[in-house]
Amino acid sequence: MRNLLKYAGVSLLVVGLAACDGKSDTAAADKNASSQASQSSQTVSLMDGKLSFALPAGMSDKSGKLGTQANNMHVYADESGQKAIIVIEGDSSNDTLEDLSKRMIEQQRSRAPQLQVVTNKEITVNDQQLQQLDTVISANNQTVWSSLVMGKVDGKLLTLQISLPGDDQQAAQTEAGNILKTLQLK
Repeated sequence: MRNLLKYAGVSLLVVGLAACDGKSDTAAADKNASSQASQSSQTVSLMDGKLSFALPAGMSDKSGKLGTQANNMHVYADESGQKAIIVIEGDSSNDTLEDLSKRMIEQQRSRAPQLQVVTNKEITVNDQQLQQLDTVISANNQTVWSSLVMGKVDGKLLTLQISLPGDDQQAAQTEAGNILKTLQLK
């Protein structure tokens, strides 16, 4: 359980730092915008088909750079690194999902006191209970939106985090929500 929180905390930190590095990647984003717009989303299937979701156009598997099959961490990101989806398959846990989300909030606040919790609620996907935690963090004139979903699949703790630029929080929330709508659990 602690390892999962460590991985999730590290992934939040990595994504937050990448999004808040102060660099402007708009030129690269503009250059790739036309080619990305023509790409359609693809379905990602993990955990022997027990988890699937639609990967938005412009995002690809970056797991070889940050995660491996051995540590059960999968990373999908756009070329700028400002949009990312991180999936972690953790160990089993007896803690409730609500307790895990509260602990995640505490850990993140210790690293980033400016963390704002937007949503911390229970959701249902394919008759399975999950906990959704939406947060916003601002640093170095950059804002990052994060939607974190935790659940138990086959007794293992599953964490799926969507990190997006949060300058337009409504747009980021909508984009994250669109990804979460495609989430399927078997």
